[in-house]
Amino acid sequence: MKLIVKRKKGAGITMAGFKLLTSPIQIANMELRNRMVMPPMISNFGYEDGSVTDTFRAYHEARAKGGVGLIIIEASHVHPLGKGFPNEVAIFSDRFIPGLRSLTDAVHAHGAKIAVQLFHAGRQTTSKVTGHPPLAPSPVTAPVTGELPMEMTKDQIAGLIEDYGKAATRAKAAGFDAVEVHCAHGYLLCEFLSPHTNKRMDEYGGTLENRMRFPLEVIRVVRQAVGPEYPVLARISADEKMPGGLTLDESKTIAKRFEQESINAIHITAGFYETVTWMIQPLSRPRGCLVDLAEGIKSVVSIPVIAVGRINDPALAETILAEGKADLIAFGRGLLADENLPNKVTQGRADEVRKCIACCQACIDELLVEQRIGCTVNARTGFERKFHMSKAQAPRKVLVVGGGPAGMETARVAALRGHKVRLWEKTNALGGQLPLAAASPYKEEIGTFHDFLTGEMQRLGIEVHLNKEATIDAIRAENPDVVVVATGARPASVEVPGADRKNVVKSWDVLADNIRVGKKVAVIGGGLVGCETAEFLAEKGHKVTILEMLPQIGADIGPLVGPLLFERLEKHNVKSITGATLSGIGERDITYEKDGKTETLGDFDSVVIAVGSGPEDSLANQLEGSGISYYVIGDASKPRRITHAVYEAMTVAHEI
Repeated sequence: MKLIVKRKKGAGITMAGFKLLTSPIQIANMELRNRMVMPPMISNFGYEDGSVTDTFRAYHEARAKGGVGLIIIEASHVHPLGKGFPNEVAIFSDRFIPGLRSLTDAVHAHGAKIAVQLFHAGRQTTSKVTGHPPLAPSPVTAPVTGELPMEMTKDQIAGLIEDYGKAATRAKAAGFDAVEVHCAHGYLLCEFLSPHTNKRMDEYGGTLENRMRFPLEVIRVVRQAVGPEYPVLARISADEKMPGGLTLDESKTIAKRFEQESINAIHITAGFYETVTWMIQPLSRPRGCLVDLAEGIKSVVSIPVIAVGRINDPALAETILAEGKADLIAFGRGLLADENLPNKVTQGRADEVRKCIACCQACIDELLVEQRIGCTVNARTGFERKFHMSKAQAPRKVLVVGGGPAGMETARVAALRGHKVRLWEKTNALGGQLPLAAASPYKEEIGTFHDFLTGEMQRLGIEVHLNKEATIDAIRAENPDVVVVATGARPASVEVPGADRKNVVKSWDVLADNIRVGKKVAVIGGGLVGCETAEFLAEKGHKVTILEMLPQIGADIGPLVGPLLFERLEKHNVKSITGATLSGIGERDITYEKDGKTETLGDFDSVVIAVGSGPEDSLANQLEGSGISYYVIGDASKPRRITHAVYEAMTVAHEI
């Protein structure tokens, strides 16, 4: 089957459809060209000493060039002991001003405004990062770091107030258009505001008035440092989403006091480390899940309110503004996923936006492991200098084999770089494993990436052939300059007695809804796919037991996605047996080894195999030694995450 897709012309919603989102707005003496904001997100792109790197500058410059109205750069510590991450940008010394000035100049060159977030990590750092025990209002351990902080003395509080003022002076000298005082997410100023972390008995603790004292003193000294007309913003967690934490009612009082103390705009978020899935919401949280908090704060202040929280769709953003729930929209990870989102909206191309899928794989999991931010669906994030997207000097004839995310991303980028691209897919549809991933409960968002990639095949006029088997002879007949093998993976099997029984099925078939299973089900494998398959079945009323050989289920699931998934499995009464190795499958039972003993568990109608996957590498093996120039990427090389498939696709498309 040959499917030749043509470039669409004139498609999309016109700029008039986003009248509010694209309209200018004034914050004190700063006018923004639109109401789209890039909020502060830890990138860890600075040098270890806190100075600006070329990577950090290019990352922000790309978003400015992409049309955003305001960039608020990530938490920038005002004192060395306030450093939260190893390569976090700093503003505690005048020596940082030249580097910061190079950043603001780069952003201003593309018409965006830029602010810096003044920050101290408080208890939410470690002595490994700062070389000193964390400081906090009270000695309340942060569960993520595990370190008991030191209670700050009044002298330390007074000294830090001065540090905030000096940092604000440096920000203005460095060319920033505004500063934002970070009073959210469980960092130091938030710790003073929150009854959960502030147990002091002096004038800085107890009543809300006392708990506000330190943040208000900081705001006053910042205002004094920058003058009466310079924009000063504040970010607060309007609801900490836990017993004993800040609530919206208290936050309304805080917001009103901040306005009285000359704050010019207020940025509304939620949560802290104990409730991190409200700070950074995974895809199981609904879009716009914090908008109600912004609406609540807006009802009591007259200054502009910035809304945030899983807002990845321009249409949703426009609706929020139209309903009067906020004045500006922070897209956050939406601008990691598509740095050109604002331009696409203003140019009537909103249907071309590559939406954030909130998988938290690269922006959080990779940040914690690789110590740098990234994006699953946009490999350029953080690699803007490496992946320049310029036209190739010598256009080539490129054959991409495989229509999953690796294959389609290769085809997309290669076409943008001027190569002549054809894509062969042996099934009757594009997508690879993306439709399977999107079929899992609460993962429908992944379908937007599928839609984006297939839409790009059409928009870029890439010739797609479905039901096309790639053989060596067929490839030779095509005579490409280079072949990209992106044939994906195949589900792994288990080699135990009874594995060939009729009641044994594969998880991929279950998620694709291609097969029926009985009421009582054993899922063999408790990794991500096994847990999602178990939830998929449990939601349909099946009674499910997971068998996992590792000590715990979900070992390959990230720290934000996992806890919520485990909660849902518990709610559905899904049982799990860990540290157990399958040894046999009977007519209605399974046998496994655990703690040196053989156990049998029975009364199962069906057994679902979810033990991972292996590379579909038959074509790659045939190409070896063929004389044909080729690359092997994605799961065809080694099954991993979408992140790796997209990154390798971007890499190869730049090497061709």
